[in-house]
Amino acid sequence: MSHAPELDREAGMTLIELLVVVTVLGVLLRVAMPSYEQYVLRGHRGQARATLLQVGQWLERAATAQGTYPAAAQIPADLLRVEGARYTVTLATTTTSFTLTATPSGRQITDGCGIFQVDHTGARTQLQVAGQAVPLGTEECWSR
Repeated sequence: MSHAPELDREAGMTLIELLVVVTVLGVLLRVAMPSYEQYVLRGHRGQARATLLQVGQWLERAATAQGTYPAAAQIPADLLRVEGARYTVTLATTTTSFTLTATPSGRQITDGCGIFQVDHTGARTQLQVAGQAVPLGTEECWSR
């Protein structure tokens, strides 16, 4: 009796196995991307808050030395720059008060915290970005 020779299967993946792997990777990516995007937004938000507080401290030191807050034109431009360029910082100042504002731009506009503000009293607030939802609360946005 003769037997038919057995065919040797080469090691490798079948098309079905490859499609299963691609599908699983697609699902994982779909789940992970929103979390990653929120992580990135939160990081840039932290940089904007840090810039506002740093400029506020600089203004307080200048007011202590001069007796009044300096004019916006006297602030070093690089001090108002937020790393990553996702926020634009502006300053409104008088001799007795100031308000710093960090306005999101680009992809940061979708961040739920909106526009950050801090003033000479240390009051921290958020404002609504035009066309976006009402910002999240102060506690959530300033502590995370």
